[in-house]
Amino acid sequence: MIEAVNLTKEFGNFTAVKDVSLTVKEGKVLALLGHNGAGKTTTTRMLSAILAPTKGYAKIAGYDTVTQALEVRRSIGHLTELPGLYSRMRIEEYLEFFAEVFNVPKETRRTRAEQMMRQFDLWETRKLKIGEYSKGMRQKTALIRALIHDPKVLFLDEPTSAMDPYSSKLVRDSISQLKNQNRTVVLCTHNLYEAEELADHIAIIRKGEILIEGSPDDLKRRLLGAPSFTVKLAQYKHPDNLPTRLKELVEVIDSGTDWFTYRCEEPEKYNPHLLKILVESGYQVITISETPRSLESVYLKIAGTPATASQNRDESEQTLLKLKGKRKGWFRNRRKEEANKSQERSLSKRRS
Repeated sequence: MIEAVNLTKEFGNFTAVKDVSLTVKEGKVLALLGHNGAGKTTTTRMLSAILAPTKGYAKIAGYDTVTQALEVRRSIGHLTELPGLYSRMRIEEYLEFFAEVFNVPKETRRTRAEQMMRQFDLWETRKLKIGEYSKGMRQKTALIRALIHDPKVLFLDEPTSAMDPYSSKLVRDSISQLKNQNRTVVLCTHNLYEAEELADHIAIIRKGEILIEGSPDDLKRRLLGAPSFTVKLAQYKHPDNLPTRLKELVEVIDSGTDWFTYRCEEPEKYNPHLLKILVESGYQVITISETPRSLESVYLKIAGTPATASQNRDESEQTLLKLKGKRKGWFRNRRKEEANKSQERSLSKRRS
């Protein structure tokens, strides 16, 4: 559904994205993680046919993002970080307008809009102007706009930003439903819990390059090592007295009076044997539980600390920097011109 090969975007001498290659299949969610300015927004803008790549290519639902940009835009929904809502409109008018823009059949526009407003708990406030909505309500409005034409592919930039826990769960549940409907989603988020819960595949990007990618479990295993498990026992037995067969089977890494922790490369294979050994040796096992390992640990290990602003800006920041430079230069030149004219007037007065 999404194919990107060696996507690169340069702004003058600055490379915002370098050789990014991605494949996201139908019905899958990709979480694109990275510090602010790492290149996530630039990447999604190229994938959604807003920016043309300097090198490489991308296809969305079979359409090339450069030569078939219009077809790409019809196939996607895009929730941007700053959605630019029309604050003087009511949500019904707003959704009707965008449904027409996306050529949603007239007979289904209102039904579709009502369904989405009810789903995201905005039906009771539909008579208010969007400018009167809270930040979370405005975010949900922008998300509905991205979904109104029932797109095959969704690009979501911080979809639960500014939402209360109830609304955030509504959005996460909706993304899960989209997966079940074979929709493809690219999720840019700083909410690592959200990424771990929703994503089938995770790519971590830094300074415009993908450092590592894989499933959440795969990344944890590759970067944090084999999973560890804690066994809780019903009675005290000194850890040194654990059966020799058990110590040969797994690596015991910590222990206490009625528990021990071990590391195991293939738990699905060895855990049943471990339990059998403990029972045969007279131990009463209360629980065997996997030691929690968060995506945050993976992210911080691979992404590290953010680069300095000068090293790691996306194109919008670069553009603003250039505009500021030009503006300063214009004012500087203007002041010089005014000073020269003032000097010329003073000289003219003296001569006269």
